[in-house]
Parts: sequence; structure tokens; C-alpha cells
Amino acid sequence: MRGRWAVLGVALASGLIAALGQAPWGLWYLALPALAAVALLVALVPTARGAFGRAWLAGAAQFAVALAWIVEPFLIDSTTHGWMAPFALLGMAGGLALFWGAAAALTAAALQRPVARIWAFAGAMLAFEALRGHLFTGFPWALTGHIWIGTPADQLAAYGGGLLLSALALGLAATLATMAYRLSQGRILRASLEALGGAVALAAALGLGAFRLAAPLPAPLTPVVRLVQGNVPQHLKWQPDLVEGFYHRHLALSASASDEPPALVIWPESAAPFLLDSAGDGLRMAIEAAGVPVIFGVDRRARDEAGRVQYFNALALIGMDAQVAAVYDKHHLVPFGEYIPLIGQFAEGFGGLASQALSGYAPGAGVEILDLAALGLEGLGQSLPLICYEAVFARNLRSEMRPDWILQITNDAWFGTGIGPFQHLAQAQLRAVEFGLPLVRAANTGVSAMIDARGRITAALPLGEQGVLDAQIPGALPATPYARIGDTPWHIALSLLALWLALRGWRRRGRV
Repeated sequence: MRGRWAVLGVALASGLIAALGQAPWGLWYLALPALAAVALLVALVPTARGAFGRAWLAGAAQFAVALAWIVEPFLIDSTTHGWMAPFALLGMAGGLALFWGAAAALTAAALQRPVARIWAFAGAMLAFEALRGHLFTGFPWALTGHIWIGTPADQLAAYGGGLLLSALALGLAATLATMAYRLSQGRILRASLEALGGAVALAAALGLGAFRLAAPLPAPLTPVVRLVQGNVPQHLKWQPDLVEGFYHRHLALSASASDEPPALVIWPESAAPFLLDSAGDGLRMAIEAAGVPVIFGVDRRARDEAGRVQYFNALALIGMDAQVAAVYDKHHLVPFGEYIPLIGQFAEGFGGLASQALSGYAPGAGVEILDLAALGLEGLGQSLPLICYEAVFARNLRSEMRPDWILQITNDAWFGTGIGPFQHLAQAQLRAVEFGLPLVRAANTGVSAMIDARGRITAALPLGEQGVLDAQIPGALPATPYARIGDTPWHIALSLLALWLALRGWRRRGRV
């Protein structure tokens, strides 16, 4: 009995340590041995049920730490919604841990030899991470590969996306687990050879990344762009006596003096306190303050073909004539926040326009390109807009026409000032690497940033500060292999692996 509790303790500790590989900590060198310990626990348990339990516990611990920010929206009005916070965290962590548990159970049911299990578990984990990015609209947050973001190894994403980064992490963890098992069997030479192989693989990943980072980038786009970071606290954002003042804050920041006047001003998501179709003097005020075209986040109301009123979380470009020149509607909505039925009964406390729209935003038409040059903004080319959560998904950047840069507007005030905003920023950096495109990020409370085509932050406003960032947009690289091919090869290979494990497990059960 004591041994069982010790095993569960190791599983729990391994999950907690594995979480430290995620942003903002970035301790990948601790995450790898922690993941190796989980693989060993799965390899050495006799039953699929036991493997599921060990991996699930480790996964639950990992997600409980990495996704602790999920409680923040419920604490904005803690009196009304605070009681839901622990249930949200436990539900999210426990639910996502099912993917770890399923990978372990599938592996243990199919294979018996420990080394084979270790490597099959790594492959199954990768397959379930790919599935997690799509099931129920997907939630590819805190993937194992995200531990590499901000290191030279993240440049591998240009060739195989985030799943290649996960394959590197899980492969190195499997190598460490195999080494540990070999040493326990007294096979020192074999363990040494595997250690050498792992070291070579890690050095190659870091070396290739460093080589790619050292290569020059194309020249930046000539015009200066201004990012406005209003730093409006979410719990105050929609209070009736404050909304006008917050709007004037954005106007004042837009009008700030600068050495080189910007050609475009960009505000964050939901920056406008009015509906786009009933803006009054709001559009004119924005243009008069900025003196140049303005892009901002705003809720929009329209009727569908049946005459029903729909609400959209939108991005609007306002031209110098104070008219709407272009609109993009968010199409990848946030589950349990923007479109789930009955959520409206809980939304009143969130306040403002959001309380009305939370009862059911309608999805936009899909990925779009803003041709800014054609709209009179010479030198700014074409931009692919994203709103908040959409930047978490690489597939939301796929379009028939390749843009010159990516624009993300977001309101990370929902996620507090802890780990959530930094993880969201890290995933924006990963998108830039994957597609070889610069990314411009305007965030309400931060981090607003210019990110170059290799994922490096070239200029930024710190989290929790009010201000403006005037900078040129970095240049774009040619389309990366990942931009051209995408995840399809991964999905085919991982589906075949999962099918093979499932069939092998079914045959094993038939022989018992």
C-alpha cells in the first residue's frame, strides 16, 4: 500500500514539475525529466487501468498549474461568480488529463515490454495532442512542445509546426526514460549510447535553431504603426460611469506626440464601448484624435437572412472619412464564453456589451485578408486579422493568399496579470515562426508587441502598463515548409499509429 502511494506521489510531482516548462517559467530542462518519469510509470505498470490512473494524475497536476489562469474570469465579479472558479480549474485540468490517461491506457493495452511502451506512449501522447487541437473546436494550450518557445529549438516549428516541437520534447523524454530503465537493468553501455543519441538530437535542434535565428531578416515595412494599450481593468471596463473615460483614454493615447507620426493606429479587442452599427460620434472622435486610420475591436450587430439579430466580436478599420472601410468578424469563438447556450444567464455580472453578446456571438465567415494598401494605407500591404483566442490555432492562419503580416487584437485582462497573458503571447510567437510572418499584437492590458518572422519580440509594452508603442512592422520571410504543408502529414501518421495500437490492444485482449 505504501508503494502505491509513493507511485502516485511521483506521478503528481512529475506533473507539477512538467508544468514549469510552460510560459512564463520556460524551465524545459525540468519538464523533460518530469515527462520521462511519467513515461516510466506507464511503462512499468501491469494493467491499462493502472497506466491510465498514473498518467491521468500526472496530467491533472500539470494542467492545474499551467492553466491556473482559468480561474481569473470568475474572479472579476467574485461575489457572483467566484464559487465557480475551483470547479472550472478542476474540470479543465481533469478533463484535459483524460488525453494523457487515454494515451497511457492505449499503450499499456497494446504493448508489454517497457521500452516499447515508453516510445509508444510518446507517440500516443503526440497523437492525442493533435486530437486535442480539434476535438470540440479544439484547445491546443499547454502542449508539451510549448516548452521550447523562446529557445532556439522553437525554430523547428517552421518545418513541422507545434507538433514537431512536441515530438522533440516527447522524444527526448522517452530517451531519458529508456536510459533510466536500461540503467536499472545494468545495461550501462546501451544507456550511454542512448544518452549520446539524445544529446546529439538536442544539440542539433538547438544548433539548427541558432543558425536560423542568425540569418538576416528582410527590411521592415516603411510606415510606423502605433499600438495603443489602454490597460483597462476588466472589473471596471463596463461600468456605466467609467466607459466614457476609458474611451477618452484611448483617444488621448492615440493623439500622443511622436518623433515619427504613425500611418495607422491599432487599439485592442473590445476597445470601443459602443456597437459598430450605432457608434454615434465615436468613429469621428477616433479619427480626429489619431489623425490617421484606426483599427479597433468592437461589437457589431446585424440581422441574418431570417431577420434575427446577431452579434459579432469584430475588428473594424475606420478610414479618414470616419467611415467603416473594412470589418472582420471573429469566426473561431471561445467555448463556454462566446457561444455556449444558456451562458447568458451567467453573463449579467460581466457587464456592458459583453453581457448581451455572451448569450451567443455568431461566428464570422472565416479567415480573411485585409488589403490595407488597396484601402489607402500605402506600404502596409496585406494583413491577416485574428481576434484573441484565434491565434492559438495555426489553422486560423491558412488562407489562399499569403499576407505580409499577422494582426492580433486581444483583451487579456480576462486572464489577470499572472501566467495566462504570457502563455497567450508565447503562442503568438509560435504562429510567427510557423508561418514566417511578423505578428503585430495589440492587447488591452498587455503584452502589446511587435514580433518578427522568427518569433522574436522586437518591441513591446509591459504587462499591466498604459501607453503606446510606435514601431515598424518587421519584414516577412518566404513561406515556410509548414506554411505550405501544414499538419496533414502528422495527422495521417499519428492516426495510423493510434489505429495500430488500438488493433494490437484488441488482439491482446482476445488472446487473454
